[in-house]
Amino acid sequence: MSSNSGIQIPSRLPLLCTHDGVLLPGSTMRISVDTARNMQLVKSRLLKGTSLKSTIIGVIPNTRDPEHDSEELPSLHSIGTAGLAVQVVGSNWPKPHYTLLITGLCRFRVTQLLRERPFPVAEVEQLDKLEQYTEGDRADGELGELSQRFYQAAVQLVGMLDMSVPVVAKLRRLLDSLPRETLPDVLAAMIRTSNKEKLQVLNAVDLEERFKKALPLLTRQIEGLKLLQKTRKLRPDDDKRVLAIRKGGVFPGRQFSLDEEEEDEDGDDMAMLEKKVKAAAMPEAALRVCVKELKRLKKMPQSMPEYALTRNYLEMMVELPWSKSTTDCLDIPAARVLLDNDHYAMEKLKRRVLEYLAVRQLKSTLKGPILCFVGPPGVGKTSVGRSIARTLGREFHRIALGGVCDQSDIRGHRRTYVGSMPGRIINGLKTVGVNNPVFLLDEVDKLGKSLQGDPAAALLEVLDPEQNHSFTDHYLNVPFDLSQVLFIATANTTATIPPALLDRMEVLQVPGYTQEEKVEIAHRHLIPHQLEQHGLTPQQLQIPQDTTKEIISKYTREAGVRSLERKIGAICRAVAVKVAEGHKVSRAESPTEQHEDQNTENKEEDSGIASPPEMPIVIDHIALKDILGPPVFEMEVSERLTLPGVAIGLAWTPMGGEIMFVEASRMEGDGQLTLTGQLGDVMKESARLAISWLRSNAKTYLPTNGSADPLEGTDIHLHFPAGAVTKDGPSAGVTIVTCLASLLSGRLVRSDVAMTGEITLRGLVLPVGGIKDKVLAAHRANLKRVIIPKRNEKDLEEIPAHVRADLDFVFASTLDEVLNAAFDGGFPAAVSHPQVVSKL
Repeated sequence: MSSNSGIQIPSRLPLLCTHDGVLLPGSTMRISVDTARNMQLVKSRLLKGTSLKSTIIGVIPNTRDPEHDSEELPSLHSIGTAGLAVQVVGSNWPKPHYTLLITGLCRFRVTQLLRERPFPVAEVEQLDKLEQYTEGDRADGELGELSQRFYQAAVQLVGMLDMSVPVVAKLRRLLDSLPRETLPDVLAAMIRTSNKEKLQVLNAVDLEERFKKALPLLTRQIEGLKLLQKTRKLRPDDDKRVLAIRKGGVFPGRQFSLDEEEEDEDGDDMAMLEKKVKAAAMPEAALRVCVKELKRLKKMPQSMPEYALTRNYLEMMVELPWSKSTTDCLDIPAARVLLDNDHYAMEKLKRRVLEYLAVRQLKSTLKGPILCFVGPPGVGKTSVGRSIARTLGREFHRIALGGVCDQSDIRGHRRTYVGSMPGRIINGLKTVGVNNPVFLLDEVDKLGKSLQGDPAAALLEVLDPEQNHSFTDHYLNVPFDLSQVLFIATANTTATIPPALLDRMEVLQVPGYTQEEKVEIAHRHLIPHQLEQHGLTPQQLQIPQDTTKEIISKYTREAGVRSLERKIGAICRAVAVKVAEGHKVSRAESPTEQHEDQNTENKEEDSGIASPPEMPIVIDHIALKDILGPPVFEMEVSERLTLPGVAIGLAWTPMGGEIMFVEASRMEGDGQLTLTGQLGDVMKESARLAISWLRSNAKTYLPTNGSADPLEGTDIHLHFPAGAVTKDGPSAGVTIVTCLASLLSGRLVRSDVAMTGEITLRGLVLPVGGIKDKVLAAHRANLKRVIIPKRNEKDLEEIPAHVRADLDFVFASTLDEVLNAAFDGGFPAAVSHPQVVSKL
């Protein structure tokens, strides 16, 4: 049997000091190099050397604490291991360093340190010149007895492992072929030992002492394996297996760990997960899928990437509320009181919620309705959804759909993709923890569309009462019942909602508020909320109703109340400054300080800033102008209508109704019509229609001055302010006719009249939409008369009674009636023709 006496190392070796561990002869270890001396050794010796001799270095264990390491060379351990650098790998992240793969050859003793810089070099003496074994030594000597006991213990240890593992089978073969004197070093490097114990084995130069140091370590490892086997009698298949394999390998290069410490938490977690699956009360289809995935998970090693994916899927399935629900509060009087306390007006929405509660009392299995609140911004569509959830006693979850352009946000991602997750619907159900919440799908009219699909099309299954009882998310891949969910969608307009999606929802219009409603909302909700937000009390700030009306009419022009709330917040901030200054003045006690405060007040008065007034601070129109500045909106109706060729129309926008001025002028030319103001095709056609009607009826209504065509030698220019706002629609037809009639006849249109309606070539007035918003806009502008089509008379029922009482409505079916109502004294025709009734 050969010995290590054949290994000859140079008498001078560069020394590598390492904190990573202890390198023993016959083992392989990876060492990280990042200190200056060690980096210089690698660069100068290993990377530039060309001979085999240059790859042999001395590895000295550094016993100094690495946190307190310094540039000075530490006191060297007397015993080291000569190693062969098998591999050198460099990296610059997170800092420049090298990783060396070194195989231990033999021990050496440092006899003399030759130099310290740039890296230490020492004169060494080789120690592992071992005597040859003989048969007598093995049988009779104490050393032979120790080696035999050590060999038997090593065979016992390997026999306790799983021989089907290739590394274990190779180690079993090496035990018979390796020299006995190498076994202590090889096995001490494999089993679980501390660096201090390995250092004791390294210091044992005498072979007998080395066996005595390593044998207890081997015995301890065997006892640990036996104890672990006793605790696993219920699982005999796991008695023999390698628990951890470290980087490296068996002699001369491979290493593995025989650490048999296994946490039982994995088994407990698996049992807990199985218990949760059984307790989730899933439908049969979902339970079948979960049981199948759970069986796959038990057979799957934790190192597989699919293990985490499957576990996340099962945890998602058990967390979903398959059968958990809340009990609805069906007390209709209490619900009515709660809705009235939360929101003023909105009678149609409140009535729909109370109807749902009444039907739920009569039939407990009613499916959740699919409602869509359509109205301008700031009217309370989102907040009324939250109030409905509180009224019903249900959980509330809001899903913002504005800008969503991926259908996976609704249906989820398939589990085959990296980072897959369920859609927003399933995630929302997991968040609320019940299967009958109120889901608010906010801004459903602002859904996008991209290469990833159309989310509006994905919502068709969610919002269809005939389909959503088996909604299938791509991530779950099993049906989930959404029929008990109360879906409420909000939108500013239905024009951008796909017709198929709009057909599945019950649309409830939420119009803008009248001035009286805004005053009530401000004093019931907005002002108390802003006082609380700014730390004020009603004893410190009072805003009279007249001031609130002035804010609404002169500083805001909107259908909702968001701008009104911001203006009230600005008033509260200004008053908070005055209140804080008043507290500071009242805390001044000494005469000197009071005198200084008086001087400060005089300076403030000189600079135009008033001193803190007495409480409460009442906001009048003078204080309002000081805080909010000059009025933003002025009533300019009478100023605009001082010339012929101007009329007031009514327009509908997603923000609510608006008044719109139509201006016309004439000049010499060849009969051309010019249209400006960002007009759409429909509005341009309405202007041409109005011109054609006036030209065909010129003899009846207009002075022709002997000419058959009033536009002969005349160019007409029609302008629709504001020029930067896109406008379209047929409802400006009667306004254009009135404006042109005023221009060509030279008569002024009444300043308090607004109108809307579509026209035909025969002079008929056709109905239009958005009547309520348009009438409210005319009421806000202090107009007195509104001309609307006769067939829109039914729409006035939605308008509040006090608004109808303030306005004079003219229901026109022909343009004759429109012109007579728009001009003072009427617009008499020069020739009277009997009206021909259509028989079509």
